[in-house]
Amino acid sequence: MAWVFWGCVALLAHTYVLYPLSLIAVDAIRQALSNLRFLGGAGDRRGRAEETVAPMVSVVIAAHNEAACMGEKLINSLKLDWPGDRLEIVVGSDGSTDATCDIVSRFVEQSLCAELAALGSPDAAPNQRRLFDGRSACADPRVVLSAAPRGGKVAVLNRCIPAARGEIVVLTDANTRIDAKALRKLTRHFRDPRVGAVCGRLRLFNPARRTYEESAYWLYESFIKFYEGKHGAVLGANGGIYAIRKSLFLPLAPETIVDDFVIPMRILQAGHSVLYDPEALAFEETTEDYQREAGRRARIAAGNFQSLRWVGALLAPGEGFVAYALWSHKLLRWVAPFLMIAAAASNLLLLTHRWAWLTLVAQLGFYGLAVGGARGLWRHGTLRRLGSVAHYFTRMNLALLVGFWRFARNSQGAAWERTAR
Repeated sequence: MAWVFWGCVALLAHTYVLYPLSLIAVDAIRQALSNLRFLGGAGDRRGRAEETVAPMVSVVIAAHNEAACMGEKLINSLKLDWPGDRLEIVVGSDGSTDATCDIVSRFVEQSLCAELAALGSPDAAPNQRRLFDGRSACADPRVVLSAAPRGGKVAVLNRCIPAARGEIVVLTDANTRIDAKALRKLTRHFRDPRVGAVCGRLRLFNPARRTYEESAYWLYESFIKFYEGKHGAVLGANGGIYAIRKSLFLPLAPETIVDDFVIPMRILQAGHSVLYDPEALAFEETTEDYQREAGRRARIAAGNFQSLRWVGALLAPGEGFVAYALWSHKLLRWVAPFLMIAAAASNLLLLTHRWAWLTLVAQLGFYGLAVGGARGLWRHGTLRRLGSVAHYFTRMNLALLVGFWRFARNSQGAAWERTAR
């Protein structure tokens, strides 16, 4: 039982603490060796000149009942800093029953022209309402609508990506706002033929609260992606903003749940690198609906376990760093709830040892913090922050348990519902 307990503790410590520290250590060693080679006369650190010809880029937006944000999303996409004749914006409507298709159709049939400039002014709201009244003046060929009956997000991607005109496809969500310079940041990496995908940095914000549980964890995950990107092996993308070479896209199985994980992992399987660019920014509002957010996390968890069907071969030791990262960052994280349960159960069976009482008190203290954080027992100070983190961590692992149960029962559907923001 002592081996079981300390083994579980060690695995949890590895996935959450030791793995990130190992990334930092390896990067420091690589940087030191690079500096030595440079000082010894090898290598060239001069930056490459920017290409004068921009590649054709297609921005693909999968949408199901996104009328509340689709107009703003299209305005944001049309204002991206990219040559107009090299940009295509494809909206794939997945059986939308609201006004999503009507809004996109108006962008297809009429241009924004003068309205675009007005939307940046204080009276943007009335101008935006006027934008959709059917009286805009000139055609804009950059927006394409691809509507089909409900089939799930994967059906949209399988339909829209092969049909896109761009050699680079940028995938994004309807509720994500992309920074104007993001396309230039993403596409610059594709000058290297070894690069197959680039993940941008998604920044979450909450208009109701300056601090919230997910912010610290999201920063932690972005930190890990940053270091994995230095190895060309980012494990999964931020669904809100990432770019791929269209030629590397393989049609997804209809039952695929986490497409933004499977697509980059397949690109890694094909021998191409997946990078992370923290300067390619996008912004997304978080939700205050914890019940729906828990459902979304459980859905993602079920998809994580399912994805091993297609990318499990990358766990083989021969895959090098990719295998190490996949075991450390993903697989151990997905089974963390079982490790936590095993640690608690084995701890109870070890109470004949004095040290086991200390570890039991530590576990009970952590879960007590989580309960206090959930109930808002502490309004300010260190206890509030610790309770918030413990609550988020516990809730996240509960969602993993629910997701595994759905995966084991094959009860998680691939079709998605938009999360209210």
